[in-house]
This record gives sequence, structure tokens and C-alpha cells, in this order.
Amino acid sequence: METLRERKLAEAAAEPAEVAEVRRGIRLSMALAEAVYTRRADPGLTQSEPAGRAGLNQAKVSRIENSDSVPTLPLLSRLADALDAILHIDLGGERVAFHFTPRAAEEQARDEKGSAEEWRQATSRGRAPARSGGAGRRAGMVP
Repeated sequence: METLRERKLAEAAAEPAEVAEVRRGIRLSMALAEAVYTRRADPGLTQSEPAGRAGLNQAKVSRIENSDSVPTLPLLSRLADALDAILHIDLGGERVAFHFTPRAAEEQARDEKGSAEEWRQATSRGRAPARSGGAGRRAGMVP
């Protein structure tokens, strides 16, 4: 049987919904701050460089990186462009993740995925896409 003291401790351990929501907001802000800092600092950029490209001042980038300010979606878009990256956001359940992918790497991955998808579609129809040099034609793979 549970004692009065144990019951009170259990009630105190349960976090009110408002507190949980504030805590989640802090986690979101901190995760975004870390992603912005990492993407900016890895290539050795100062805060002023992406700030200037995004039409911001250095202090605004500093506030974002220190989790003191949460940018709007349009500002995030400008910041991603200024960092020459694509921002991926995962807000599923308890998972919170922000990740910048360099634009060149993202475009290369899309091109490779497109080529792989074209190849799968062609081979599923019983033929391989034509390649330069004619090897596929000689092997009877392409009509």
C-alpha cells in the first residue's frame, strides 16, 4: 500500500503540461541553435558572413546561435540560403532534430537518386537505359 508521502512524491514528479510544453520549446530552440552554429562554424564562417547574405545583422545570428531568439520560417529560409544549405527539420514525437545539408551535396544526392530511379524503372520493364558508347545496344539490352 502506498503511503501519503510516496503519493505526494509521485504527484510532485508529474510535470504539468504547461511546464512540459515550455521544456519542449527550449529543446527545439537549442537544437536549432546547435544546427545553425555547426553549419556556420564548420567551414569557418564568422557570424557576420551569413548575416550579411541573409540581410540580418551579426547580433541576430548570435541570438539564434545562443538560443535567445527563435527565427520565423521565412528567416530560416534566408539563413539556409546564406549558409548555402538545405535545412531538414524533424519534429516527430519526442524527437527534435534540425540538420543543414550543404546544397551541393543535396543536389548530388537528388541527381544520383533520380538516375537510380530511372535505372530501376527501365530494368523493371525488361530493358536497361541506353548508355553512351553503345554497349547496351550490342548486348541486346536496348531495342
